[in-house]
Amino acid sequence: MKIMSRTDKIWPVIIIGGGPCGIAAGAELKKRGVDSLIIEKGAVTESIRNYPKRMKFFSTAENIEIAGIPFATSHVKANRNEALQYYRKVALYFDLQFELNCEVFSTEKDSKGLFRVNSSCGEFTAEHVILATGYFDIPRMLNIPGEQSEHVSHYYKEPYAHSFQNVTIIGGGNSAIEAALELYRHDVNVTMLVRGEDLKPTAKYWLVPDIKNRIKEGKIKLITHAAATSIDEKHVEYVDAKGQRQILNSDYVYALVGYLPDRELMEKCGLEPDSESLLVNYDPETFESPVKGLFMCGTVIAGVRTEKVFIENGRDHAVIIADKIAQKTSEPA
Repeated sequence: MKIMSRTDKIWPVIIIGGGPCGIAAGAELKKRGVDSLIIEKGAVTESIRNYPKRMKFFSTAENIEIAGIPFATSHVKANRNEALQYYRKVALYFDLQFELNCEVFSTEKDSKGLFRVNSSCGEFTAEHVILATGYFDIPRMLNIPGEQSEHVSHYYKEPYAHSFQNVTIIGGGNSAIEAALELYRHDVNVTMLVRGEDLKPTAKYWLVPDIKNRIKEGKIKLITHAAATSIDEKHVEYVDAKGQRQILNSDYVYALVGYLPDRELMEKCGLEPDSESLLVNYDPETFESPVKGLFMCGTVIAGVRTEKVFIENGRDHAVIIADKIAQKTSEPA
């Protein structure tokens, strides 16, 4: 695998995003004899690197394989560390080329129909672009006072900093549930605030009995119909089901209410995401966007409904896109 910076050539394809779907696209292109450069603003599979350290994937290992390379694990479901190693080895096997720690700011077509990819590492040129930026980089914001404080995080990693303390988790999805269970098992007093009447129905099925039993036993406190309104150093303020203001003692807050695609980057690539859904029109047969030559791969196509597209089905986009680009590059000029 070559880690290099090359702004002096015309790349057949530039892939923006070095996660599983971006790597899958690069690998599928390589299998078809098409060269590509993957530009990633962090490390290889940066999003997975930022997952909780002991997270397990929802999908079985075979369902998050890419490019036909077997994903061998000791269990049915892979964990974070196994995934980090697997996707890195796939990239190595296909000798994919990366530009890492390089943020893309925009793409635009020049008079010759080539894409100018503007980045923190300079300007790259490509015949085609694949947008595979996922969604984990941009957390949904609560937009309440105190959210930017040092003792508030939108990403959960591990429990050890919080033992024997009060931690509030805002949110009721998979990330929130997994964090709550692990924190509880490391002697943390956990309270979950959810806006609805219960935890999200999309929760991983094997987590539901565990979290429900811990709540029933009173070991994890769940407050429903609760809308957080502000955070300070030792408290979370929320409005309860009766519309009354309540104060909760809290040493740390995890605001785990989901993540969003990069709307700003999409717009600066010439796309027009819907203001509410963040969906972009694209050809469902080829995943080509209204900007000819710019394709969308993975969760970026799902808008705010990020749960609809993940590695298991996003990897299929890479195959279709690679077929289309390989067909286009083989056509006579």
